[in-house]
Amino acid sequence: MNGNRLTMMMFFRLIAVMVTCFGLLSNLAHAQLRIDITEGQVAPTPIAIANFTGPDGKVTEIGKQIAQIISEDLESSGLFAPVDSAAFIEPPKAPSIRPNFTNWTPLGVKGLLVGSAYVDGAGMLQVEFVLWDAVIQRNITGGGGNADQAAIRRISHQIADFVYEEFTGDTGYFDTRVVYVAESGSQSRRLKRLAIMDQDGHNHQYLTSGADLVLTPRFSPTANEIAYLNYFNDEPNVYLFEIATGRTERLGSFPGMTFAPRFAPSGDKLIMSLAQNGMTDIYEMDMRTQAINRLTQSASIDTSPSYSPDGKQIVFNSDRGGSQQLYVMDADGANVRRISFNQGRYATPVWSPRGDIIAFTKMANGQFYIGVMNVDGSDERLLASGFLVEGPTWAPNGRVLMYFKQQPFETDGSGGDTHVYRIDITGFNEKRIITPSDASDPAWSPILR
Repeated sequence: MNGNRLTMMMFFRLIAVMVTCFGLLSNLAHAQLRIDITEGQVAPTPIAIANFTGPDGKVTEIGKQIAQIISEDLESSGLFAPVDSAAFIEPPKAPSIRPNFTNWTPLGVKGLLVGSAYVDGAGMLQVEFVLWDAVIQRNITGGGGNADQAAIRRISHQIADFVYEEFTGDTGYFDTRVVYVAESGSQSRRLKRLAIMDQDGHNHQYLTSGADLVLTPRFSPTANEIAYLNYFNDEPNVYLFEIATGRTERLGSFPGMTFAPRFAPSGDKLIMSLAQNGMTDIYEMDMRTQAINRLTQSASIDTSPSYSPDGKQIVFNSDRGGSQQLYVMDADGANVRRISFNQGRYATPVWSPRGDIIAFTKMANGQFYIGVMNVDGSDERLLASGFLVEGPTWAPNGRVLMYFKQQPFETDGSGGDTHVYRIDITGFNEKRIITPSDASDPAWSPILR
């Protein structure tokens, strides 16, 4: 590797078990090939992910694991087709050696990822990688650093994000987490507790014991806290869970029904719906003072509020027009206008992190759907359907949705299995996320820092 290359690389350093950073590297060149992820189904891009090697140029066991995780991430996106390493004519020995591209052209690969990974004498994981554009035969990004061995999956997800970003021009989403409600037991004695996992279902962890019913977990903008509902003695309480410490804090108790607290983009407010005096309206809570401010005042049921990414608008569903439809209003509750007009009922709207579209649950003709529409209600598209499918949540790049599906019950009371799925906003590449038990109400984290 030449000196110029080295000076253009930003080295990362991860300490102890906690990953503190994994810096984005300076682009050496942009990938010639760009994958269009906005229009319909595209053919996956062939890419070679070589097993990472050690200082002696031989493949290491930890290098195999890293290459496998990166390959699984990229393949799961539906945009990449990793080539079986058994087809490699001459596997790379080190990221510092320029590949012989005549060995890669016959495989038809557009990208080639080469890396090294080994554990040094101090027990730290040393990682380095270079991504090559196999078409123009240039290195387009690379990096390296050291980390605790326990950070292997996160390092791999971050490298996969680098590859994704180079070939799509969009932000990656592999280094993210998902919080959801883990369900177990019979329907009459259902146990519901908070659980968290990587976006691919690994690193699973239960956050609450199940002693109390929990619902609607939502990440803070920093991904450090989770707001959720905890029912104790049938009374809903809004709680805050600090992920790093496991500390919980009760933010407020609201007799009657309370629904779906969600953070403002600024992180200093929560928005939710409260049922009081026979009416359900939308309120916001100041996180510092815990004072609440009523935003809607109608005789209808207003619920499921979600902020726009700039915090200036709120989308919610309401039956104020006679049926359950989607509405948008200013953040102070003014200028309410209806945006959904098609057949059926609409619920659980969530504004895309990109600000361009809104995801929702729809009920029509005896079916449930997950769909998206423009923020003015135009260009409605239904992406997924089922007996019961609801609760969309966005990947931080606004290109992928996650939600849950429940199967119907059998006459003997069996069935009703509930699982989490994800799908591209193009409506393709639906995949189930494997969890230890039934799972519902997922919430995708922002990009981890």
